[in-house]
Amino acid sequence: MLGRWWPGAWRWVLLASGAALSSYLILDRGLRNGVISAVLIGMLVIGAALMPRIPLAIALLATPGLIVVQRVGLGGTDLTVSDVALAAAFGSALLFGTYPLSSTMQQLLGLNLVYQFTTLLTVIVNPFAQNTVEWFHAWLLISGALLVGWALGRAGLAHAAFGLLIGAMLVVAVGIIVQAIITFAHGEFVGIAPKWPMPMHKNAAGDILAIGAVVALVNPRWAGWSDSAARMTFWTLTIAVVLTQSRQAIIGLVVAVLVVSLRRGASRRARLVLLLVLPAIWFVVSMVIDQIETGNRFNSFYVRVEWMQQVYALWKHSPIFGHGLRYWYVHEWALFQPPQAELEVLASAGVMGLLGFLIMWVGFIVVLWRVDPRFGTLAVAAVLSRITQAQFDLFWVAAQVSVPFVVAGVCLGAQALFAARSPDGRHADDLAWSIRPGDRYAVPARSGKTLGEGADGTA
Repeated sequence: MLGRWWPGAWRWVLLASGAALSSYLILDRGLRNGVISAVLIGMLVIGAALMPRIPLAIALLATPGLIVVQRVGLGGTDLTVSDVALAAAFGSALLFGTYPLSSTMQQLLGLNLVYQFTTLLTVIVNPFAQNTVEWFHAWLLISGALLVGWALGRAGLAHAAFGLLIGAMLVVAVGIIVQAIITFAHGEFVGIAPKWPMPMHKNAAGDILAIGAVVALVNPRWAGWSDSAARMTFWTLTIAVVLTQSRQAIIGLVVAVLVVSLRRGASRRARLVLLLVLPAIWFVVSMVIDQIETGNRFNSFYVRVEWMQQVYALWKHSPIFGHGLRYWYVHEWALFQPPQAELEVLASAGVMGLLGFLIMWVGFIVVLWRVDPRFGTLAVAAVLSRITQAQFDLFWVAAQVSVPFVVAGVCLGAQALFAARSPDGRHADDLAWSIRPGDRYAVPARSGKTLGEGADGTA
């Protein structure tokens, strides 16, 4: 009885509260970025209305919101729109996802649990509110994102999820390209930080768009994209990444290209894309050399070096357990977030946290590398691209962390669905996705259309 009553009650409560909040936020009263927040809540309300036909509609329609890094300022918190979207998607995935999880998913969640345990020690040693909140937030960004992706992929919604996510990225990319044309026309050849459809830091935009470019580059057959659409998307997003002049995003994309080429073999298209590596490396190296030669102590290179020295000096005061997650929000003597992943973890959670962090990330790469290349190539490329980005910039930033793990979760969910529908695995390459009216989940249907080349199931 309760099982039949709860989904309906959940839907109507969400519709009512969503409509009220949307009206409030559209008036931009009380919250920052009210219109953007209202759009997201409106999408979630639409998802609630679609739940009788597509149970995971909320999780699906929340995917574009994952890239929105604006703050909502809800209740005095520092949540982003991406955090709200991920939390809503996670709740939907938890209620309506398909279980049990695959062994690969269980291994990834277990590895994240190792990191969470080691950072729990710093939460105990450094009792302040932001520390505790960030502990749960960090779990949501990885395990929560994996479970959201799993639910969408396992339900056969990979094509729709990637379409909405990459579609939102393309809107940002087009805004960057148009803004670059206007800026360059005025003789200003600088990195482009997008202002439309929403303001973003150039590094945040570059990192997110680079993950989208990885998805388009791999273009797995089971996602149902045509070759031409994938090529256009890849080049549009790549051009936008270059225009941001985000070095870590470019390096992360280069690493992903190398991984994809290695997993695919030396196909003609792989060799062509691989040619991007040399000019990309030259571009990044020349930018760094130019900054060093200027001698300007306030440019990004010298500032990062100085910050790293300060973080190291700070870590020595609490080497085992660190100063607490998000310590820079509460201590007057810490005015910045460490500009590198391992340094951030070391200062925040000490040696114990860093040990858990390294176990988690090395384990992620090893586990995903062993996955069937038809599904694992995209997963390992997206995750490895993110940890590469984090070697040169901030790590715990919502969208940059959650998006690649949602992508990896979709891959593993799609693999589990193929395994359930085709236990012998012989039909994975020629299956296309369709949603039949009234079905609880999308089902694979045979298609004579070939969506690409490559023995790994990628286009």
